[in-house]
Amino acid sequence: MSTPAAAPNVFDASRMLSFDLETTSANPREARIVTSALVRIDGSAVTATETLADPGVEIPEQAAAIHGISTEKARAEGRPHEEVLRETVDAIRQAWDDGLTLVVFNAPYDLSVLRALTGDFTVTGPVYDPLVIDRANDRYRPGKRNLGALCEFYGVKLENAHEATADATAAARIAWKQVKKVWPELARMDVGELMEYQAVKHYEIQEEFRTYCSSRGRSIDGINTAWPMIS
Repeated sequence: MSTPAAAPNVFDASRMLSFDLETTSANPREARIVTSALVRIDGSAVTATETLADPGVEIPEQAAAIHGISTEKARAEGRPHEEVLRETVDAIRQAWDDGLTLVVFNAPYDLSVLRALTGDFTVTGPVYDPLVIDRANDRYRPGKRNLGALCEFYGVKLENAHEATADATAAARIAWKQVKKVWPELARMDVGELMEYQAVKHYEIQEEFRTYCSSRGRSIDGINTAWPMIS
């Protein structure tokens, strides 16, 4: 008697850890954590944690204007940066060990921040990036592709933009909408296939943008083709 084939390991939108950072810089190679949010969804159980960190450096006014956290507030109320970093990485690794998919909007930024800060963070489990999926599956739709714009497009409520838990929750809701309502074929893809699909599509989109910029004499610095972390 033949052994039944194992069920494919597909992306389950009811089992996710959605992750978001607010930081000191838009450059992932120099950014330090200001807040780290983790929204864990495992069936009907939903837990959200957000931790304020003292980044150990001045928070630039430009960054504080986005997330609303000043250097003074972070120093007075934030936990040590290394503790927040370690707990964030540990929670992500635990989620992967538990079979959850990590949901990260614009993954190359947040995951590259973790790599730069730890020096050895690696992706050892599935990642789902709602931004890459949106760009890949609706490539030439006009308009912005930031989190607020995608929330509006998918009919998802964004409670408080640039507040880490609100952003992570919104990213999870977009992921659910994409898989359950818009492109259900994504839920039938093996997670390895889904990871490869996102990496290839991100490369194609960024390479097309790089070619466009080069043809018009624009700088191509900062146009990264690697996913889910910058090279």
